[in-house]
Amino acid sequence: MLAVSSKNDALPHTRVRRTSRLYRSPAWGVADQPDFLNAAVLLETALPPRELLDELLAIEREAGRDRSAEAVRWGPRVLDLDILLYGDRRIDEPGLRVPHPHLHERAFALVPLLEVWPEATIPGRGRAREALDALGAMAPIEVEALG
Repeated sequence: MLAVSSKNDALPHTRVRRTSRLYRSPAWGVADQPDFLNAAVLLETALPPRELLDELLAIEREAGRDRSAEAVRWGPRVLDLDILLYGDRRIDEPGLRVPHPHLHERAFALVPLLEVWPEATIPGRGRAREALDALGAMAPIEVEALG
């Protein structure tokens, strides 16, 4: 997390505003893999969404992620950076959907997001806090803060 956060400081026209703690949760999608480690970083950027995504994908490549080699969807990966939200914008382009289409269903993303942006709203869905509360009403939230 620290290396990614440090790299984000070097993104053009971008500033790290807040960084969450690391969180561990059971793997999702393909359960036979190590637990997920998640965090959120709140950025202030002048980069358009597509350029921001390109920069994040470059960080993934620098960390050793090879998307072409990933045969299993939701399988293990070195690093997975997503744009969860981009202000209040809704974007639906090839390779770029914002808000992240499953954000409201994933406590492992909502918990760190709410740590860095407690008043976050998911465009088209409502307040992120309410989405997390709804998930907790259906099943226990299995997200553990590390540190």
